[in-house]
Amino acid sequence: MIEYVRGILVDIDTQYIVIDHDGLGYQLYCPNPYRFQKRIDETVRIFTYQHVREDLIRLYGFETKEERALFEKLLNVSGIGPKGALAILASGQPEHVIHAIEEEDETFLVKFPGVGKKTARQMILDLKGKLGDFAPNLLQQGEMITKSSNHRATENEMLEEAFEALRALGYVEKELKRVRPHLEKEEMSIDGYIKKALQLLLKV
Repeated sequence: MIEYVRGILVDIDTQYIVIDHDGLGYQLYCPNPYRFQKRIDETVRIFTYQHVREDLIRLYGFETKEERALFEKLLNVSGIGPKGALAILASGQPEHVIHAIEEEDETFLVKFPGVGKKTARQMILDLKGKLGDFAPNLLQQGEMITKSSNHRATENEMLEEAFEALRALGYVEKELKRVRPHLEKEEMSIDGYIKKALQLLLKV
């Protein structure tokens, strides 16, 4: 397998970039080719993955080994091919993808083109707990998302989903209003919020 291509970035297309290495142009399909716009005519090193089909041989290019490794992991998920995996990585923030998988955040995953609820669930089943070994830095960044102020909206969404579950269990607004201030101080998963709320609600 070709580990990487090092050469001059000579062209950028909507789907791929072209690297000139000693007069040979390598066409590398990327998650977001335009992220390389500022490096046109510069020497770059792009990590590659070679995909072979009966009717096609194609090279895919990535800025980092971690991004390539995540691409390969996504290819192992039933229902995701190279095109779908590129679309998932096109956000330029693979740590968000890893975080969503670890937190079982199907709502985030189904936002990607071609990813429905069934595929999102399959991603979680196949990859949860298996991403830290090959991309510990990305996993750590994904864990930090929950702690950042920019992720507060997602935390609030988790709290609201927990309250919806409590309403389904028969708790009324007066009871939920009583425990809300205690829960808003915490940073938890949906299950964590529910367990904490039940502890407070069951107190005599």
